[in-house]
Amino acid sequence: MNLLLLDAVDAEGRATIGAEAVAHVRTVLGKGVGDSVRVGVLGGTLGEATIEAHEGEHMRLRCTLGQPPPPKRPFELVLALPRPPVLRRVLQHATTMGVARIVLCNAARVEKSYWSSPALAPGAIFAQLRLGLEQARDTIAPAVELRPRLRPFVEDELARRGDAVRLLADGSGATTMPCDLTQPAIVAIGPEGGWVEFELALLAAAGFTAVTLGPRALRVEAAVVAALARLG
Repeated sequence: MNLLLLDAVDAEGRATIGAEAVAHVRTVLGKGVGDSVRVGVLGGTLGEATIEAHEGEHMRLRCTLGQPPPPKRPFELVLALPRPPVLRRVLQHATTMGVARIVLCNAARVEKSYWSSPALAPGAIFAQLRLGLEQARDTIAPAVELRPRLRPFVEDELARRGDAVRLLADGSGATTMPCDLTQPAIVAIGPEGGWVEFELALLAAAGFTAVTLGPRALRVEAAVVAALARLG
């Protein structure tokens, strides 16, 4: 945790943290009353806080805020829904890397059972986004949306947009994933088994260009990090 992320502060800049955060401050950061910690308010600004009091499982902080969070990258991630353990890690990584929007979509090689996983509950998703924010010293979570029907999502939403470069990460790509894009981009990454031919054609018809990350087959979480690192 590189940032103590607060849900809110009062009008005087004070906040109270609970047992889990207190344990981290004490045992990991080694901080106590009178010390300063780096903080941010969820959806707001960054700064520092002085620990004013420690009472049982709670600490009271006095915050000085005003620093803006790091800007989001102008990238959207369209991701075929992975296994729940992989999804948790991907949500953290993508948040840490500053993605503005994540869309979890269906694909032929996505197991139907994944869509009923507790990992897709709003609270479970936000828990992973929060970890990513704390790692990156950010306060603004990416939007996360679910699209369990791929074809309507591609034809009715993506195909009608003209505001971004569209990149489809796939081994069939004839060109390499571009580097250091400055314009908005949507990158689509398929399941472990890859996109099927129908899906490749569907995305191509919506303006996606197939690009490769190299000759090696990557796991989903590695492909997400590699693609975002090259784009950024």
